[in-house]
Amino acid sequence: MRKGALSTVCAMAGIIALAGCGSSSSGGSGSSSGAGGASSPAAAASSGGSGGSSSAAASGSKVDGKGAKVGIILPDRQSSNRWISSDPEALKARCAADNLKCDIQNANNSAQQMTTIATKMMNDGVKVLALVNLDSASAAQIEKTAKSKGIYTIDYDRLTLGGSASLYVSFDNVKVGELQGQTLAQCSQVKGKSAVKYVDLNGAPTDNNATLFKQGYDSVLSKQKGWTKVGDQSVPDWDNQKAGIIFTSMLQKTPDLNAVMVANDGMAGSVVTQLTKQGLAGKVAVSGQDATVEGLQRIMDGTQCFTIYKPSKEEAYPVVDAAAELANGQAPKTTQTIKDTKSGRQVPAILAKPIAITKANVAQPINDGYTPKSTTCTGAYAAKCTAAGVK
Repeated sequence: MRKGALSTVCAMAGIIALAGCGSSSSGGSGSSSGAGGASSPAAAASSGGSGGSSSAAASGSKVDGKGAKVGIILPDRQSSNRWISSDPEALKARCAADNLKCDIQNANNSAQQMTTIATKMMNDGVKVLALVNLDSASAAQIEKTAKSKGIYTIDYDRLTLGGSASLYVSFDNVKVGELQGQTLAQCSQVKGKSAVKYVDLNGAPTDNNATLFKQGYDSVLSKQKGWTKVGDQSVPDWDNQKAGIIFTSMLQKTPDLNAVMVANDGMAGSVVTQLTKQGLAGKVAVSGQDATVEGLQRIMDGTQCFTIYKPSKEEAYPVVDAAAELANGQAPKTTQTIKDTKSGRQVPAILAKPIAITKANVAQPINDGYTPKSTTCTGAYAAKCTAAGVK
Protein backbone atom coordinates (compact mmCIF):
# COMPACT_ATOMS: atom_id res chain seq x y z
CA MET A 1 0.00 0.00 0.00
CA ARG A 2 2.86 2.36 0.72
CA LYS A 3 6.12 2.96 -1.06
CA GLY A 4 9.29 4.56 0.21
CA ALA A 5 10.00 8.25 0.34
CA LEU A 6 12.24 8.24 -2.73
CA SER A 7 9.49 6.93 -4.99
CA THR A 8 7.11 9.50 -3.49
CA VAL A 9 9.48 12.33 -4.31
CA CYS A 10 9.87 11.07 -7.86
CA ALA A 11 6.11 10.72 -8.23
CA MET A 12 5.55 14.29 -7.06
CA ALA A 13 8.18 15.59 -9.47
CA GLY A 14 6.53 13.78 -12.36
CA ILE A 15 3.07 15.03 -11.45
CA ILE A 16 4.26 18.62 -11.08
CA ALA A 17 5.79 18.49 -14.53
CA LEU A 18 2.79 16.73 -16.08
CA ALA A 19 0.20 19.09 -14.64
CA GLY A 20 2.23 22.00 -15.92
CA CYS A 21 1.61 20.92 -19.52
CA GLY A 22 -1.99 22.20 -19.62
CA SER A 23 -2.68 24.84 -22.22
CA SER A 24 -5.60 26.77 -20.73
CA SER A 25 -5.01 30.26 -19.46
CA SER A 26 -7.02 29.39 -16.34
CA GLY A 27 -4.02 27.43 -15.14
CA GLY A 28 -2.18 30.75 -14.91
CA SER A 29 1.51 31.21 -14.35
CA GLY A 30 1.46 28.47 -11.73
CA SER A 31 1.15 25.74 -14.35
CA SER A 32 4.15 26.89 -16.34
CA SER A 33 6.27 27.51 -13.28
CA GLY A 34 5.27 24.08 -12.02
CA ALA A 35 6.85 22.44 -15.02
CA GLY A 36 10.04 24.34 -14.63
CA GLY A 37 10.33 24.24 -10.86
CA ALA A 38 9.61 20.60 -10.11
CA SER A 39 13.06 19.13 -9.83
CA SER A 40 14.45 21.48 -7.23
CA PRO A 41 11.70 21.24 -4.57
CA ALA A 42 11.29 17.54 -5.18
CA ALA A 43 14.98 16.91 -4.79
CA ALA A 44 15.01 18.91 -1.58
CA ALA A 45 12.21 16.84 -0.03
CA SER A 46 13.14 14.74 2.95
CA SER A 47 13.56 11.03 2.40
CA GLY A 48 13.35 9.93 6.00
CA GLY A 49 10.52 8.36 8.01
CA SER A 50 6.93 7.51 7.23
CA GLY A 51 5.08 9.99 9.39
CA GLY A 52 3.06 11.18 6.42
CA SER A 53 2.67 14.86 7.32
CA SER A 54 3.84 17.78 5.24
CA SER A 55 6.78 19.81 6.47
CA ALA A 56 4.70 22.96 6.95
CA ALA A 57 1.91 21.24 8.84
CA ALA A 58 4.29 19.21 10.98
CA SER A 59 6.33 22.22 12.04
CA GLY A 60 3.39 24.58 12.37
CA SER A 61 5.00 26.90 9.81
CA LYS A 62 2.98 28.43 7.02
CA VAL A 63 3.42 28.73 3.26
CA ASP A 64 3.20 31.95 1.25
CA GLY A 65 0.67 31.25 -1.47
CA LYS A 66 1.28 34.70 -2.98
CA GLY A 67 -2.43 35.41 -3.33
CA ALA A 68 -3.19 32.43 -5.58
CA LYS A 69 -6.79 31.37 -6.13
CA VAL A 70 -7.71 27.94 -4.72
CA GLY A 71 -11.04 26.11 -4.95
CA ILE A 72 -12.13 23.67 -2.23
CA ILE A 73 -15.31 21.60 -2.53
CA LEU A 74 -16.73 19.71 0.47
CA PRO A 75 -19.16 16.83 -0.12
CA ASP A 76 -22.35 17.25 1.91
CA ARG A 77 -23.95 18.40 5.15
CA GLN A 78 -25.36 15.07 6.26
CA SER A 79 -22.62 12.44 6.50
CA SER A 80 -20.71 14.37 9.17
CA ASN A 81 -20.86 17.65 11.05
CA ARG A 82 -17.22 18.20 10.13
CA TRP A 83 -18.22 19.37 6.66
CA ILE A 84 -20.52 22.03 8.18
CA SER A 85 -18.26 23.61 10.78
CA SER A 86 -14.88 22.22 11.80
CA ASP A 87 -13.33 21.67 8.36
CA PRO A 88 -14.56 24.95 6.81
CA GLU A 89 -13.30 26.89 9.83
CA ALA A 90 -9.89 25.20 9.74
CA LEU A 91 -9.64 25.70 5.97
CA LYS A 92 -10.53 29.40 6.17
CA ALA A 93 -8.01 30.02 8.93
CA ARG A 94 -5.18 28.28 7.06
CA CYS A 95 -6.04 29.96 3.74
CA ALA A 96 -5.72 33.34 5.44
CA ALA A 97 -2.44 32.33 7.09
CA ASP A 98 -1.03 31.02 3.78
CA ASN A 99 -2.01 34.14 1.82
CA LEU A 100 -4.44 32.32 -0.49
CA LYS A 101 -7.73 33.41 -2.00
CA CYS A 102 -9.84 30.34 -1.21
CA ASP A 103 -13.33 29.68 -2.48
CA ILE A 104 -14.81 27.02 -0.15
CA GLN A 105 -18.14 25.50 -1.15
CA ASN A 106 -20.30 22.45 -0.36
CA ALA A 107 -21.80 20.18 -3.04
CA ASN A 108 -24.80 19.26 -0.86
CA ASN A 109 -24.49 15.54 -1.67
CA SER A 110 -24.91 16.16 -5.40
CA ALA A 111 -22.22 15.01 -7.83
CA GLN A 112 -23.82 17.21 -10.49
CA GLN A 113 -23.61 20.24 -8.20
CA MET A 114 -19.97 19.43 -7.45
CA THR A 115 -19.22 19.38 -11.18
CA THR A 116 -21.02 22.70 -11.63
CA ILE A 117 -19.11 24.29 -8.76
CA ALA A 118 -15.79 22.91 -10.01
CA THR A 119 -16.43 24.19 -13.54
CA LYS A 120 -17.14 27.69 -12.26
CA MET A 121 -14.05 27.64 -10.04
CA MET A 122 -11.89 26.61 -13.00
CA ASN A 123 -13.41 29.35 -15.15
CA ASP A 124 -12.72 31.82 -12.34
CA GLY A 125 -9.01 31.05 -12.55
CA VAL A 126 -8.16 28.78 -9.62
CA LYS A 127 -4.69 27.31 -9.83
CA VAL A 128 -5.51 24.40 -7.52
CA LEU A 129 -8.75 22.51 -6.93
CA ALA A 130 -9.18 20.33 -3.81
CA LEU A 131 -12.26 18.17 -3.52
CA VAL A 132 -13.85 15.57 -1.26
CA ASN A 133 -15.46 13.33 -3.84
CA LEU A 134 -19.01 11.95 -3.70
CA ASP A 135 -18.06 9.19 -6.12
CA SER A 136 -14.90 8.41 -8.01
CA ALA A 137 -16.39 8.54 -11.51
CA SER A 138 -17.63 12.14 -11.35
CA ALA A 139 -14.56 13.35 -9.47
CA ALA A 140 -12.19 11.68 -11.94
CA GLN A 141 -13.89 13.57 -14.76
CA ILE A 142 -13.48 16.86 -12.87
CA GLU A 143 -9.80 16.08 -12.37
CA LYS A 144 -9.39 15.19 -16.03
CA THR A 145 -10.87 18.53 -17.05
CA ALA A 146 -8.70 20.41 -14.56
CA LYS A 147 -5.58 18.66 -15.82
CA SER A 148 -6.38 19.67 -19.39
CA LYS A 149 -6.44 23.27 -18.20
CA GLY A 150 -3.16 23.05 -16.30
CA ILE A 151 -4.92 23.16 -12.92
CA TYR A 152 -3.58 20.98 -10.11
CA THR A 153 -6.02 18.83 -8.13
CA ILE A 154 -5.88 17.39 -4.62
CA ASP A 155 -7.94 14.49 -3.31
CA TYR A 156 -9.12 15.70 0.08
CA ASP A 157 -10.10 12.98 2.61
CA ARG A 158 -11.28 10.53 -0.08
CA LEU A 159 -9.11 9.03 -2.81
CA THR A 160 -10.59 9.34 -6.30
CA LEU A 161 -10.13 5.96 -7.97
CA GLY A 162 -9.09 6.35 -11.58
CA GLY A 163 -8.38 10.02 -10.97
CA SER A 164 -5.35 12.16 -11.68
CA ALA A 165 -4.90 14.20 -8.50
CA SER A 166 -1.39 15.45 -7.72
CA LEU A 167 -1.80 14.56 -4.07
CA TYR A 168 -4.01 12.70 -1.60
CA VAL A 169 -4.45 14.21 1.89
CA SER A 170 -6.39 12.21 4.44
CA PHE A 171 -6.20 10.14 7.56
CA ASP A 172 -4.83 6.63 7.23
CA ASN A 173 -8.25 5.12 6.66
CA VAL A 174 -7.19 1.50 6.98
CA LYS A 175 -5.76 2.44 10.38
CA VAL A 176 -9.05 4.17 11.21
CA GLY A 177 -10.81 0.86 10.59
CA GLU A 178 -8.19 -1.12 12.49
CA LEU A 179 -8.60 1.25 15.44
CA GLN A 180 -12.36 0.81 15.27
CA GLY A 181 -12.01 -2.96 15.37
CA GLN A 182 -9.45 -2.95 18.17
CA THR A 183 -11.51 -0.58 20.31
CA LEU A 184 -14.78 -2.44 19.71
CA ALA A 185 -13.15 -5.65 20.94
CA GLN A 186 -12.29 -3.88 24.21
CA CYS A 187 -15.79 -2.52 24.90
CA SER A 188 -17.16 -3.58 28.28
CA GLN A 189 -20.20 -5.28 26.69
CA VAL A 190 -17.99 -7.82 24.88
CA LYS A 191 -14.57 -7.86 26.54
CA GLY A 192 -13.80 -11.30 27.94
CA LYS A 193 -16.84 -12.98 26.35
CA SER A 194 -16.19 -16.43 24.89
CA ALA A 195 -18.83 -15.91 22.18
CA VAL A 196 -19.79 -12.65 20.48
CA LYS A 197 -22.31 -12.13 17.68
CA TYR A 198 -21.75 -8.95 15.70
CA VAL A 199 -22.73 -7.19 12.48
CA ASP A 200 -20.99 -4.76 10.12
CA LEU A 201 -22.92 -1.63 9.16
CA ASN A 202 -20.61 -0.10 6.57
CA GLY A 203 -20.50 3.30 4.89
CA ALA A 204 -21.50 4.12 1.33
CA PRO A 205 -20.34 1.58 -1.27
CA THR A 206 -19.37 4.49 -3.57
CA ASP A 207 -16.98 5.93 -0.95
CA ASN A 208 -13.47 4.47 -1.13
CA ASN A 209 -12.93 5.48 2.50
CA ALA A 210 -15.76 3.19 3.55
CA THR A 211 -13.99 0.36 1.74
CA LEU A 212 -10.75 1.14 3.57
CA PHE A 213 -12.49 1.41 6.97
CA LYS A 214 -14.05 -1.99 6.39
CA GLN A 215 -10.74 -3.47 5.30
CA GLY A 216 -9.27 -2.30 8.59
CA TYR A 217 -11.95 -3.44 11.03
CA ASP A 218 -12.58 -6.71 9.23
CA SER A 219 -8.87 -7.53 9.50
CA VAL A 220 -9.12 -7.15 13.28
CA LEU A 221 -12.55 -8.58 14.09
CA SER A 222 -12.13 -11.65 11.86
CA LYS A 223 -9.26 -12.68 14.16
CA GLN A 224 -11.14 -12.26 17.45
CA LYS A 225 -11.58 -15.65 19.09
CA GLY A 226 -15.22 -16.57 19.51
CA TRP A 227 -16.51 -13.66 17.40
CA THR A 228 -19.09 -14.53 14.71
CA LYS A 229 -20.29 -12.07 12.08
CA VAL A 230 -24.04 -12.52 11.51
CA GLY A 231 -24.70 -9.57 9.23
CA ASP A 232 -22.79 -7.30 6.83
CA GLN A 233 -24.34 -4.47 4.81
CA SER A 234 -23.32 -1.15 3.32
CA VAL A 235 -25.52 1.93 3.66
CA PRO A 236 -26.13 3.96 0.47
CA ASP A 237 -25.02 7.59 0.78
CA TRP A 238 -24.19 7.14 4.48
CA ASP A 239 -27.92 7.74 4.99
CA ASN A 240 -28.82 7.57 8.68
CA GLN A 241 -32.47 6.70 8.07
CA LYS A 242 -31.53 3.84 5.75
CA ALA A 243 -29.01 2.67 8.34
CA GLY A 244 -31.81 2.43 10.91
CA ILE A 245 -33.97 0.38 8.57
CA ILE A 246 -31.12 -1.99 7.71
CA PHE A 247 -30.12 -2.42 11.34
CA THR A 248 -33.70 -3.09 12.42
CA SER A 249 -33.77 -6.04 10.03
CA MET A 250 -30.42 -7.27 11.37
CA LEU A 251 -31.62 -7.06 14.96
CA GLN A 252 -34.84 -8.92 14.17
CA LYS A 253 -32.78 -11.77 12.71
CA THR A 254 -30.35 -11.80 15.66
CA PRO A 255 -32.06 -10.39 18.79
CA ASP A 256 -29.17 -11.60 20.98
CA LEU A 257 -26.66 -9.42 19.15
CA ASN A 258 -23.60 -8.38 21.19
CA ALA A 259 -21.86 -5.76 19.04
CA VAL A 260 -22.39 -3.47 16.06
CA MET A 261 -19.42 -2.39 13.96
CA VAL A 262 -21.03 0.77 12.59
CA ALA A 263 -18.87 3.03 10.46
CA ASN A 264 -19.76 6.50 11.81
CA ASP A 265 -21.59 8.41 14.53
CA GLY A 266 -24.53 9.41 12.36
CA MET A 267 -25.48 5.82 11.64
CA ALA A 268 -24.60 4.85 15.21
CA GLY A 269 -27.38 7.20 16.32
CA SER A 270 -29.90 5.21 14.26
CA VAL A 271 -28.55 1.97 15.73
CA VAL A 272 -28.87 3.23 19.31
CA THR A 273 -32.41 4.44 18.60
CA GLN A 274 -33.43 0.93 17.54
CA LEU A 275 -31.60 -0.66 20.48
CA THR A 276 -33.38 1.72 22.86
CA LYS A 277 -36.76 0.59 21.51
CA GLN A 278 -35.83 -2.98 22.40
CA GLY A 279 -34.40 -2.09 25.81
CA LEU A 280 -30.91 -2.99 24.64
CA ALA A 281 -29.19 0.41 24.61
CA GLY A 282 -25.97 0.19 26.60
CA LYS A 283 -26.08 -3.62 26.55
CA VAL A 284 -24.77 -3.91 22.98
CA ALA A 285 -21.33 -2.53 22.03
CA VAL A 286 -21.72 0.19 19.38
CA SER A 287 -18.87 1.86 17.52
CA GLY A 288 -18.71 5.19 15.71
CA GLN A 289 -16.54 7.78 13.99
CA ASP A 290 -16.27 11.58 13.66
CA ALA A 291 -16.52 12.70 17.32
CA THR A 292 -19.86 14.39 16.74
CA VAL A 293 -21.89 16.15 19.42
CA GLU A 294 -24.40 13.31 19.54
CA GLY A 295 -21.68 10.66 19.44
CA LEU A 296 -19.86 12.15 22.44
CA GLN A 297 -23.14 12.53 24.33
CA ARG A 298 -23.95 8.85 23.74
CA ILE A 299 -20.48 7.90 24.96
CA MET A 300 -21.14 9.85 28.17
CA ASP A 301 -24.52 8.09 28.43
CA GLY A 302 -22.91 4.69 27.91
CA THR A 303 -25.02 3.80 24.85
CA GLN A 304 -22.11 4.16 22.39
CA CYS A 305 -18.77 2.65 23.32
CA PHE A 306 -16.47 4.93 21.32
CA THR A 307 -15.93 7.18 18.35
CA ILE A 308 -12.91 7.96 16.18
CA TYR A 309 -11.57 11.50 16.39
CA LYS A 310 -9.96 12.93 13.28
CA PRO A 311 -8.94 16.53 14.05
CA SER A 312 -9.84 18.71 11.07
CA LYS A 313 -6.59 20.67 11.27
CA GLU A 314 -4.63 17.47 10.60
CA GLU A 315 -6.19 17.34 7.13
CA ALA A 316 -7.19 20.92 6.39
CA TYR A 317 -3.81 22.49 7.12
CA PRO A 318 -1.80 20.08 4.89
CA VAL A 319 -4.40 20.46 2.12
CA VAL A 320 -4.09 24.25 2.13
CA ASP A 321 -0.30 24.19 2.53
CA ALA A 322 0.01 21.79 -0.40
CA ALA A 323 -2.31 23.95 -2.51
CA ALA A 324 -0.13 26.99 -1.79
CA GLU A 325 2.98 25.06 -2.81
CA LEU A 326 1.44 23.60 -5.97
CA ALA A 327 0.07 26.99 -7.01
CA ASN A 328 3.62 28.33 -6.95
CA GLY A 329 5.28 25.41 -8.71
CA GLN A 330 6.63 23.67 -5.62
CA ALA A 331 6.32 19.96 -4.85
CA PRO A 332 4.70 19.30 -1.43
CA LYS A 333 6.82 17.09 0.78
CA THR A 334 5.35 13.60 1.31
CA THR A 335 6.80 10.32 2.52
CA GLN A 336 4.08 7.90 1.40
CA THR A 337 2.15 6.79 -1.64
CA ILE A 338 -1.25 5.14 -1.80
CA LYS A 339 -2.15 2.80 -4.65
CA ASP A 340 -5.12 3.73 -6.79
CA THR A 341 -6.68 0.27 -7.11
CA LYS A 342 -8.41 1.19 -10.36
CA SER A 343 -5.49 2.65 -12.32
CA GLY A 344 -2.60 1.10 -10.41
CA ARG A 345 -1.06 4.57 -9.99
CA GLN A 346 0.90 5.34 -6.83
CA VAL A 347 -0.52 8.61 -5.53
CA PRO A 348 1.72 10.78 -3.32
CA ALA A 349 0.02 11.07 0.07
CA ILE A 350 -0.03 12.87 3.39
CA LEU A 351 -1.81 10.75 6.00
CA ALA A 352 -2.66 11.71 9.58
CA LYS A 353 -3.24 9.41 12.55
CA PRO A 354 -6.72 8.86 14.05
CA ILE A 355 -7.55 8.84 17.79
CA ALA A 356 -10.02 6.53 19.56
CA ILE A 357 -12.32 8.37 21.97
CA THR A 358 -13.97 6.46 24.81
CA LYS A 359 -15.52 7.62 28.08
CA ALA A 360 -11.97 7.86 29.48
CA ASN A 361 -10.93 10.66 27.08
CA VAL A 362 -14.28 11.95 25.83
CA ALA A 363 -13.28 15.50 26.79
CA GLN A 364 -10.43 15.68 24.25
CA PRO A 365 -12.35 16.69 21.09
CA ILE A 366 -14.30 19.25 23.13
CA ASN A 367 -11.25 20.74 24.81
CA ASP A 368 -9.52 20.85 21.42
CA GLY A 369 -12.38 22.95 20.09
CA TYR A 370 -13.32 20.35 17.47
CA THR A 371 -16.69 19.42 18.96
CA PRO A 372 -18.40 22.56 20.33
CA LYS A 373 -18.79 22.68 24.10
CA SER A 374 -21.75 25.03 23.73
CA THR A 375 -23.84 22.38 21.98
CA THR A 376 -22.37 19.24 23.59
CA CYS A 377 -22.41 20.21 27.26
CA THR A 378 -25.99 21.41 27.60
CA GLY A 379 -28.79 20.34 29.94
CA ALA A 380 -28.04 17.03 31.65
CA TYR A 381 -24.70 16.87 29.81
CA ALA A 382 -23.29 19.92 31.58
CA ALA A 383 -22.52 17.90 34.71
CA LYS A 384 -21.39 14.89 32.67
CA CYS A 385 -18.95 17.07 30.72
CA THR A 386 -17.52 18.51 33.92
CA ALA A 387 -17.11 15.03 35.37
CA ALA A 388 -15.38 13.94 32.14
CA GLY A 389 -12.83 16.75 32.38
CA VAL A 390 -14.21 19.26 29.92
CA LYS A 391 -12.64 22.66 30.62
